[in-house]
Amino acid sequence: MPARCTIGVDIGTSSSKGVLVDAEGAILASATLAHDVQRPRTGWVEMDGRIWWDEFVQITRELLAEASTRELDVEIAAVGVSGMGPCVLLADDADEPVRPAILYGVDTRATAQIDRMTAELGVDDITRVGGSTLTTQAGGPKIVWIADEEPAAYAAARRLFMPASWLARHLTGAYVLDHQSASQVSPLYDVEREEWHAGNWARFASGIEAPRLLWAGDIAGTVTDAAAATTGLPAGIPVIAGTIDAWSEAVSVGAHELGDLMLMYGTTMFLVATGAETLRTPSMWTTVGAFPGTRNLAGGLSTSGALTAWLKDLTNADYPTLLAEAEQSGPGARGLLTLPYFAGERTPILDPDARGVIAGLTLSHTRGDLYRSALEATALGVRHNVETMRAAGADIRRIVAVGGGTQGALWLQIVSDVTGLTQEVPRTTIGASYGVAFLAATAIADAGTTPAMSDWNPVGATIVPDPSVAARYDVLFAQYTALYEATKTLVHELAAVQHDAEHAAASEESA
Repeated sequence: MPARCTIGVDIGTSSSKGVLVDAEGAILASATLAHDVQRPRTGWVEMDGRIWWDEFVQITRELLAEASTRELDVEIAAVGVSGMGPCVLLADDADEPVRPAILYGVDTRATAQIDRMTAELGVDDITRVGGSTLTTQAGGPKIVWIADEEPAAYAAARRLFMPASWLARHLTGAYVLDHQSASQVSPLYDVEREEWHAGNWARFASGIEAPRLLWAGDIAGTVTDAAAATTGLPAGIPVIAGTIDAWSEAVSVGAHELGDLMLMYGTTMFLVATGAETLRTPSMWTTVGAFPGTRNLAGGLSTSGALTAWLKDLTNADYPTLLAEAEQSGPGARGLLTLPYFAGERTPILDPDARGVIAGLTLSHTRGDLYRSALEATALGVRHNVETMRAAGADIRRIVAVGGGTQGALWLQIVSDVTGLTQEVPRTTIGASYGVAFLAATAIADAGTTPAMSDWNPVGATIVPDPSVAARYDVLFAQYTALYEATKTLVHELAAVQHDAEHAAASEESA
């Protein structure tokens, strides 16, 4: 009898990943496709949405081919999808993108729209409806930016997609969006009523059809004959709605229970704290959870893996070498302190014009010191977010780490040492694709046979903070927050110069 399996595919910032998983959670095949996002201007981060479907097809066919090559007797029973977000991909009547997708909070172009919408609606009304103040993470201002700056594209737009819903549309024909993703299209979603806010949708997304809302694990539809022919998947199998990758990452490690905090180590760093109550604070993101009855307080660093990759490319060294040199550097990186704001920063400072700062440099410092300081900078950013969450009332009882960065033991240890938090690292940290494969398996499970993530993916390692370095990192954290405040005005002036230069260059190109 063939093994009953599910496929999970995630469209991430730097790559797309897919897994073929059996009913016990064993990964039978995996595939990854690297890609680049486009950064046409400082603060702009976008991607051709058509790539998402193309990569899904390629990954799925690769998974099926690997199963065939290994002569695995498998039956694909359901499909799970997820992706980076919140993204804004507008498409026309024929589901053709009217422009490249605008990505999540790392894209900071809509600051003028944020200011205008905040003035029009008022902070109190925005937070009452959407849970959070408007920031670069919010989808609503980016929709308005397209209407303002690219009116021809907006006039052609009829539907709103994110990566998971784009895949669900191509696989099933269903036009849906999960509640969690929708709650990040602020101020168009009402977090308390768990529905689209009709007034704000009409005001800020006129002409665009609101997608039907589902929960992440709900079945969106079944694979059409056309999609089956393109992907090699069996026609008629269920496809779940899916969700944003950070939330499917949380599912993949069982970090979506009340009191859980998930740390996602990736191109960016993401944190999701799960609770039963709606917590509102101006410096974090309030959303509904991936499942009914849950609420999240979330945050994110704009750079983490992106910063380490930049240093790797800059120094022309490989990661093992840099990690070895960083470990030798020791806590405090021999007197270096870095602000990791190389692409602005999301939470908790919400400053798109923040910039990277490396303080304390001397001619004696090495690339290992720089790399150590970069790792410590991301850890200090995590601590800043955790302390802000707790100040807002978040009950954080368990920390679970996930993502590609968990393969680096030094990075994990530094985060635990800086934050003072013990981290649980599950056996499987492949992430979001594994999480939606689990949700797909759950969606088709017979009564009484629902799988448990604790069985699929038990804890593989526990990272305990080193108390001997706690005092050193307490001082460094105080210096970290002070350095931002001390340099903010000057850095903003430099950011303005960058913006002016780019605007001038753009004007010359269009002339």
